[in-house]
Amino acid sequence: MKNNRKKDIRLGVNIDHVATLRNARKENFPSPVKAAELALQSGADSITAHLREDRRHINDNDIEEISLNFPGKLNLEMAATEEMLAIAEKIKPFSCCIVPEKREEVTTEGGLDVINNYNKLKPMITRLRDIGIRTTLFIDPDDSQLESCYDIQIDCAEIHCGTLCKLHEENDNKFDFEFNKIKNFSEKLFSNGIEAHAGHGLNYETTKIVSTVNEIKELNIGFFIIAESIFHGLEKSIFKIKESMIEGRSLRDKWW
Repeated sequence: MKNNRKKDIRLGVNIDHVATLRNARKENFPSPVKAAELALQSGADSITAHLREDRRHINDNDIEEISLNFPGKLNLEMAATEEMLAIAEKIKPFSCCIVPEKREEVTTEGGLDVINNYNKLKPMITRLRDIGIRTTLFIDPDDSQLESCYDIQIDCAEIHCGTLCKLHEENDNKFDFEFNKIKNFSEKLFSNGIEAHAGHGLNYETTKIVSTVNEIKELNIGFFIIAESIFHGLEKSIFKIKESMIEGRSLRDKWW
């Protein structure tokens, strides 16, 4: 029973930066599709890929191939646009996570403003849910956003952990405050029937810490795993991340 409890958290591996490396030399390798296959063989529960408007890493062909080759495993990250909604409706990934997107950003910066984008997000979520796609919004652990999330009727919310990870890196004394924000936010999501996920900036240590939060059921990690794989290989890097998740769940059993 205890071992099963330790496994009640899933890992989604983001393979965007395999495509970044491929595109740096305008080659057809390394293949994000091959990376997805290896990640799943190595213990990933799903594959996350962000199809950006500017196609800076993942492209349409990558998304189609991953969806075709690994049915029920693709979590498509996408902006709240008609173009991306049409692609999602065409390929029907098992999950879509709507994220904020700016052309000038290096990576996603913060969570969605659900309140001010309510009128755009509500019909998009309805259309995705109507064709059986799991719906997620990428948001900051900000209580003011909760009511809109409930009204939109999303299945999941992925909590932006970028601030937490930066505070941890800098050994900042505000870390405990940020962690408690995430923990409390996750509990509120859970109590209202929304599954809590977490992602952005996670490494081995912060993965272990976030995994102590009982209500968080899925982590999505990309850049750190791909960076580690340069030195240790993808299989070993995923194994070590999953070890951190299991260790975090073990600490949860002792702490809470």
